[in-house]
Amino acid sequence: MNKYRTHTCGELNISNKGQKIILSGWINKKRDHGNLLFIDLRDNYGLTQCVVDNENKVFKEIENLPLETVLKITGIVIERNKDTINENLPTGEIEISIIDFEILGQTKELPMPVFSDQEYSEEIRLKYRFLDLRRKKIHQNIILRSKVISFIRSEMNKLGFLEFQTPILTSSSPEGARDFLVPSRLNPGKFYALPQAPQQFKQLIMVSGFDKYFQIAPCFRDEDARADRSPGEFYQLDLEMSFVEQQDVFEVVEKLMVKVFKNFSDKKLLFETFPKISYSDAMLKFGSDKPDLRNPLIISDITKLFERNDISFEIFKNLVKKGSIVRSIVTKNTKDKPRSFFDGIDKWAKEQGSSGLAYFTLEKNDKIIGKGPVGKFFSEESLVELMKITKAEIGDTVFLSCGKQNDVEKILSIARTRIAEELKIIKESCFAFCWIVDYPMFEIDEQTKKISFSHNPFSMPQGDIKNLDLSDPLSLKAYQYDIVCNGIELSSGAIRNHVPELMYKLFDIAGYSKKDVEEKFSGMINALSYGAPPHGGIAPGIDRIVMLLADEKNIREVTMFPMNQNAQDLMMNAPSTISDDQLKELNLTVKKKT
Repeated sequence: MNKYRTHTCGELNISNKGQKIILSGWINKKRDHGNLLFIDLRDNYGLTQCVVDNENKVFKEIENLPLETVLKITGIVIERNKDTINENLPTGEIEISIIDFEILGQTKELPMPVFSDQEYSEEIRLKYRFLDLRRKKIHQNIILRSKVISFIRSEMNKLGFLEFQTPILTSSSPEGARDFLVPSRLNPGKFYALPQAPQQFKQLIMVSGFDKYFQIAPCFRDEDARADRSPGEFYQLDLEMSFVEQQDVFEVVEKLMVKVFKNFSDKKLLFETFPKISYSDAMLKFGSDKPDLRNPLIISDITKLFERNDISFEIFKNLVKKGSIVRSIVTKNTKDKPRSFFDGIDKWAKEQGSSGLAYFTLEKNDKIIGKGPVGKFFSEESLVELMKITKAEIGDTVFLSCGKQNDVEKILSIARTRIAEELKIIKESCFAFCWIVDYPMFEIDEQTKKISFSHNPFSMPQGDIKNLDLSDPLSLKAYQYDIVCNGIELSSGAIRNHVPELMYKLFDIAGYSKKDVEEKFSGMINALSYGAPPHGGIAPGIDRIVMLLADEKNIREVTMFPMNQNAQDLMMNAPSTISDDQLKELNLTVKKKT
């Protein structure tokens, strides 16, 4: 028999009544009733209430123990009085009458309480992460993460995928985010890079003749932190398939995501076959290629309306003549909202750096009018036309934004969310997945004004690849796709370009010579020249999947040992300085920053 416990703190119930048992765990809470002392003993599996009276020889000793002391308790399972049953606990019908105890682990004064889910500063939580992880909510999040990963592995095996591990020490990539570099002791002056993703390796696995690969892959990127992105490292479900088209990848991922989200959440899925939205439609209707489809608000382009003579809104008309666009958001039946609501949205938009949002409400007496600050500039005929374009009705309100396309998309994207939150019309109890497809192969770089790849340079362009017209590269679409859930991008993916001759041509458009390609992507281009199958894949982020399932807003809440916003591990004091001997061994010198 295990000397520390006969049962865990989450499994005893009324069927164990009368048994002598041993439990081990942490003191979660104490309640001193004078002649009776109650202790909630906690382990990984749950809580059990233990009780000792003041006539017991161990009463005083236990009474003086601080919370989070690790105890071994020997006692008898007794039934609780009916009025003290805790229906929220699996062990709530019983308690343990303490016979004896042993201290297994003593504790210093706590820098933060464990029994409470009260918010504490990031610095305290991350410095004492081992205590933070004892707290119920985050402890359950990490258990959820483990279960989700195990479930995904099982389902991927059922779908015929094989799990392989790819190298952690590899070569630096000239594309994407900044690399984490590792100096080579045996090759002075040279560096490995930690992989930003197993992108090239998983393609090489397909070239090697394996048909379906997956991996719960660690990825390393020297990026700034965000709520949905950890600085430094993250994990993704990396997968690749041979002899597939875009739809084959979609079917696999949809099956998996539907099973995962149904199995680990009570929230409904708005779609079990995920909608496919072109990149251009996403930017038009939602102002973003990461749309939250739980939000019913849609953006409409009404630029052409301002070519009419019966609209006297001269500010917008003059801007349109100079190349600006006008787009709108319609809110349904908001005529009874106070003016402070609309002015508040306008003020908020200005705080975001835009010129604000013009607005008016559609009303009808003898004729249709626009009631509000700019409604007077629109004739009845122009309002009727606007209603056709936007599907607005009497009683609805129209918010307008005018400016450069990027600026209008940016403000209306966040305004769409802000307005929906104010109106409480987002379907919070749902998951809404979608695919964003038909990304442009190339774009104009805003800084250099030159043509560059818009997404993934290794993607296959759409069209007849044997007779592809490259004369207008900005019109080329690629077999690139993103999977999005509730406004969060889970992953990008693509059907890969497996034809070396075509790859040279596409890289040439982006300013890479044949020599550049062969130097920077030598392993890939060499492998593809030895008979590569058509292949494609994707890599949904594990951290973001669990964040959605746990209903958390910050990825830190589902990561066991995250870094802070400055990419520092406060618990382990990383990054840290290294000794002169280590530097010498690696043929490195550190230049002090002036």
